[in-house]
Amino acid sequence: MASTVEFPFNDDQGLPTIPIILSYANSSISANALLDTGSTVNVLPYDIGLQLGAIWDNQTVRLPFAGNLAKVEARGLFVQVQIGNLEPVRLAFTWVEAAYVPLILGQTNFFREFDVCFERSQSTIKIIRSD
Repeated sequence: MASTVEFPFNDDQGLPTIPIILSYANSSISANALLDTGSTVNVLPYDIGLQLGAIWDNQTVRLPFAGNLAKVEARGLFVQVQIGNLEPVRLAFTWVEAAYVPLILGQTNFFREFDVCFERSQSTIKIIRSD
C-alpha cells in the first residue's frame, strides 16, 4: 500500500524543496531539503550534523567527493528522516565539512526509498512511499 504526501512547488525559489524532520541520537530538527535528481548522494551540511548531535571524529567512514566538493572532507552518517505524515525512514547522508552546501536529497538513497512526482504546472510535489 502506497502512502503519499503533497507539498507546494514554490515558484519563487525555482528549485524543488520540501520540509523534513531529521533525527539523530536524541535530537531532531526541521529543515528544508532540496530534491536533486542529479545528485548521486544525500548531502548533509556540517552545521546541521552538529545541531543533531553528531560528532565528526566519531564518523569513521570517509567518502570521496568529485566536482566542486572534491576538496571537502566528507563522512557517512545515517539519519532518520520524516517527510510529512509518512513513516520515518533511515537515510544515508554524506556529511560534509562545509556549511555553504544545501541539504540535498539525492539518488542514494532518497530516490530509492521514495517516488517523486514534480507537477510544476499544478505547483505541487508528490512524495510516494511504497510499503
